[in-house]
Amino acid sequence: MFPATLFDFNGVLVDDELVHLAAFQDTLVPYGITLTDADYWDKYLGFDDVGAFEAIFADNGRELLPGEVKGLVEAKRPHYMRRAATDLKSFPGAADLVRRRRAAGPVGIVSGALEDEIELGLNHLGVRELVGRIISAERTRASKPDPEGYELGIAWLHSQGVVGSHALVFEDSPAGIEAAVACGLTVVAVAHSYEVSLLKSTGAALVLPTIADATDEVLAELYRFRFSK
Repeated sequence: MFPATLFDFNGVLVDDELVHLAAFQDTLVPYGITLTDADYWDKYLGFDDVGAFEAIFADNGRELLPGEVKGLVEAKRPHYMRRAATDLKSFPGAADLVRRRRAAGPVGIVSGALEDEIELGLNHLGVRELVGRIISAERTRASKPDPEGYELGIAWLHSQGVVGSHALVFEDSPAGIEAAVACGLTVVAVAHSYEVSLLKSTGAALVLPTIADATDEVLAELYRFRFSK
């Protein structure tokens, strides 16, 4: 069985994309920019906050001044937290999987979300005490598909006495999958945010319809396929 697990957060453990969309829309009102639901899902879903704001402003022909992106990210934070306090949802089976994976070894989060957003979500799931390390947007210089987040995750696992390359990753986006695969990690993709057909064209070792489909039997078979040769 895989000796450790690194989870992406948004779209894997918590179903908060509608919360993010509304928070982006709230933040953009003073700038006179309208972010449609279709544009968010089609263009900006895979970005962290910095990347999303940069892309949204560029697509609207608007120039961002130095330091303005950081201000936008900070302005979005309270909108997200306010909405998440009442509207945050988790995916069925997510909390149970975190508990089962923690019984197998260390569990970490590698995400483009902000740390307080992740903390809120993990507490919502009731699994905060099971997560040994959170690598959030604040901890990296570049967002996925840059592999930096997973490189930091592997370094943490090494400090826990785990061979990082043997860790299991759960992701939902092509950018996240690319980042993890670049580090030689085994990725299970869950089709919460993207179609199964699209995820099968990535480097994911296994694509599942939902995270609830990641049973111990399925993961044990994947481990045997990857390492018992």
